[in-house]
Amino acid sequence: MPTEESTGLSRRGLLGLAGAGVVGAGLGVGGAFAVGGGSASTTNAVASTYPFFGKHQSGITTPAQDRLHFAAFDVNDISRDDLIELLRDWSYAAARMTAGQAAGKYGPASGPYDAPPDDTGEALDLPPGGLTITFGFGPSLFDDRFGLAAQRPSALIDLPKFPSDALQPELVGGDLCIQACSDDPQVAVHAIRNLSRIAFGRATLRWSQLGFGRTSSTTRAQKTPRNLFGFKDGTANLRAEDTAGVAQRVWAASEDGASWMTGGSYLVSRKIRMTVETWDRTSLREQEKIFGRTKGEGAPLSGGSEFTEPDFEQTGRDDIPLIDDSSHMKLAHPDSHGGAQILRRGYNFVDGNDELGRLNAGLFFISFQRDPGTQFVPIQLALSRNDLMNEYVRYVGSAIFAVPPGATSSSFVGAGMFGLP
Repeated sequence: MPTEESTGLSRRGLLGLAGAGVVGAGLGVGGAFAVGGGSASTTNAVASTYPFFGKHQSGITTPAQDRLHFAAFDVNDISRDDLIELLRDWSYAAARMTAGQAAGKYGPASGPYDAPPDDTGEALDLPPGGLTITFGFGPSLFDDRFGLAAQRPSALIDLPKFPSDALQPELVGGDLCIQACSDDPQVAVHAIRNLSRIAFGRATLRWSQLGFGRTSSTTRAQKTPRNLFGFKDGTANLRAEDTAGVAQRVWAASEDGASWMTGGSYLVSRKIRMTVETWDRTSLREQEKIFGRTKGEGAPLSGGSEFTEPDFEQTGRDDIPLIDDSSHMKLAHPDSHGGAQILRRGYNFVDGNDELGRLNAGLFFISFQRDPGTQFVPIQLALSRNDLMNEYVRYVGSAIFAVPPGATSSSFVGAGMFGLP
């Protein structure tokens, strides 16, 4: 059983969260992982909450929320014990925030008056909006700094350089990642802001991304959303109700070789810049040819409605296939990769404009899969080599993370990686 000190924010976490004067001001360490009471933000918490603790981390098969704040961190020059302490602190705060509470036990408007509050306060009075907080570990964490090299799962590969990559180094990789999703953008930002604050001195923000308008559905109850090209996206996505498919293609299993990852998954993120100004001058005929679907209904060009299985053999005039062999849909379809599927959970983004006055807009792609090497990589290789859409997109960011299973309320996320219960 963890001690009282390990189940609340650590002394170092308090220093990061509320400033160096906090301990002297009387903010003691303590409290358990229980998330009842004590927070100024509990009163408006609504039914749309997802527990932080459980068999799997939330934010994977959870119904996709409308907003995202994603962040990657580099771990500073700290010890193995310091890293464990950081993950304990993050788990403590994440459990509180997903329950609609403040990051710390006092909240943004109470506690010692001469110390900074232990929560930044921008989510005060806001319901959590289905907030989920999901943690992951990048390949670079498994070097010789923390004695974790032998724990690196074989599925946590270094992604290859794909033919269409135009990656910007500042948007690549990371030791740790946090995915915060909510139906309220301010709640998602609040989560990342406070977790980053807790990490002060122990981990440094490497890059982050805001997202809006989910571009995939993770349950059958959700309608298929549209991307910034105006097309329905992710029609053939895995859904939470596909329990056999999710078990086979999303969750890591003990036989995969890293027992501590059982019940976890692997996250791939790709920042895809869309040249929307060029796309907007492209004919509807060409747009539909590129996607292989109609723009309105989202039906395959071989006929039917959105969820009709495409017929890649059906031909039209002059025996030309109705669905182009280099269309996005055909190249991404499971039939083109021996049945390989991924669970997509991406978001649109607009990051202002560039120096030429063009929107810096696109898709922040996120996928979860059991084995990136046999699922994501072959799909992306086919797309990057032959996709008609490549004329309109640039891949500028990329990362991969091992997402461990969920934690129990007496432990913390990633405990198994350290051989801890």
